[in-house]
Amino acid sequence: MTETLSQTAAVTLTDRAARRIEEIVAGEPQGTMLRISVEGGGCSGFQYKFDLVGETAGDDLVIGNGGAKVLIDPISVEYLTGSEIDFVDDLIGASFKIQNPNATASCGCGTSFSL
Repeated sequence: MTETLSQTAAVTLTDRAARRIEEIVAGEPQGTMLRISVEGGGCSGFQYKFDLVGETAGDDLVIGNGGAKVLIDPISVEYLTGSEIDFVDDLIGASFKIQNPNATASCGCGTSFSL
């Protein structure tokens, strides 16, 4: 069963991130969504992975904000519980940033973390 933000507040999506996702998928086929997952690797042990996909898996957490949808698989949700997905555009570049309260350390670029 697919969960939505109204059913669980495990992960939140800021308005800035939602707007950027909408901009990204505007040039993609109808129904394209952003999938965020956690994988082993990176300089701190785990790393975030971002992919554009057209389908949900039956057990995905689906987070919506406006017209943006983010999918997270059940294993990755365990690592992301309580996190906030944001989009930052500053002098060092533009990127999605995940504020993860479960991370005990992260690399300088913010793409990998440890627990």
